[in-house]
Amino acid sequence: MKRYVCLAISCCLYTISLAQQTSPKKDNTQYYGKDNFLIEGTGVPESEKESPYDRLPASFKQKVRKPVWDLSKNSAGLSVRFISNSSSIKVRWDLLNNTEMNHMAETGIKGVDLYCKVNGTWKYVNTGRPSAIENEAALVSTLPPGNREFKLYLPLYDGTIKVEIGIDSLSIIKKPLPEKSLPIVFYGTSITQGGCASRPGMAYTNILSRKLGVDCINFGFSGNGRMETPVVEVIAGIQASFYVIDCLPNMSPRQVTDSVIPLARAIRSKNPTTPIVFLENIRYAKMPFEATLNNSINDKNQALRTEFDKLIKGGMKDIFYINTEGATGTDGEGSVDGVHLTDLGFIRLADFLVKNFKENKLVIR
Repeated sequence: MKRYVCLAISCCLYTISLAQQTSPKKDNTQYYGKDNFLIEGTGVPESEKESPYDRLPASFKQKVRKPVWDLSKNSAGLSVRFISNSSSIKVRWDLLNNTEMNHMAETGIKGVDLYCKVNGTWKYVNTGRPSAIENEAALVSTLPPGNREFKLYLPLYDGTIKVEIGIDSLSIIKKPLPEKSLPIVFYGTSITQGGCASRPGMAYTNILSRKLGVDCINFGFSGNGRMETPVVEVIAGIQASFYVIDCLPNMSPRQVTDSVIPLARAIRSKNPTTPIVFLENIRYAKMPFEATLNNSINDKNQALRTEFDKLIKGGMKDIFYINTEGATGTDGEGSVDGVHLTDLGFIRLADFLVKNFKENKLVIR
């Protein structure tokens, strides 16, 4: 009898052990929303926006053209920053449009990028790959104990509806202190918005943010960066270390001539001494093979130079002009289509701008 009892107990224990080995491990992840992290890369208060992840105030919906408003719903340049001691980091994010393009990776269009600060430097960790409107990704799972600071870059060419950070249930998540320095504000085109980076962290404004240790605000509107008055009004209302205007790819020479001086005066009326930086149209890889395109870009750059010289002669100070010759290299290997940049092109452009900012003594305040 005792032998049968022992055998029965042994069988039960074996069955329990086998079940423990074959049953999926319980997920103890706890998710936290926007009240538990800082949203960065925006100069517009959340109370003034339709969504926390928009780029323009709701009051400008009727002031800007519809394409500009629609693009302002894209979360280009936005990131969330938080501190946690969790051994694992997961993320849930919901998209507005589930956008697709034939020349840009979906991870860049609508994915998310996690970075971790290590010895004062942001290091890439992993990318959340999108698969639908509602997405979830495990970004890291075996971190050793200790508090760490993380930054999650949001989609470049799609809207972000909701973001939730997932951590171990017994771990903490908290907001870090906001950056003390004033941001750099960028106004530009598809290249400024991030086309065609393979992932959000590789847009040139995001690269610059990490390199310079400053928040960069991205007002890049694909095909629609035209130095327009309503957008300039928003930009001028943001206190900045300096403003970078990179709109020529979306403008004609006539538009450049008509817009540069009004833009500069509008910004200067609210910001008497804040530097304004004008970038030429970068040289595209296909320019040597398309005479019409080559002539158009040269004409736009000359129009910018002419209007800039008028501002200088008129007495406006703290304005800067950057010649973009060689900004993305000279081998033609920095683009995806002869125009829009790959990660290589964005790295080169960011390095070029850091060098020029330093040469012009543009400082983070």
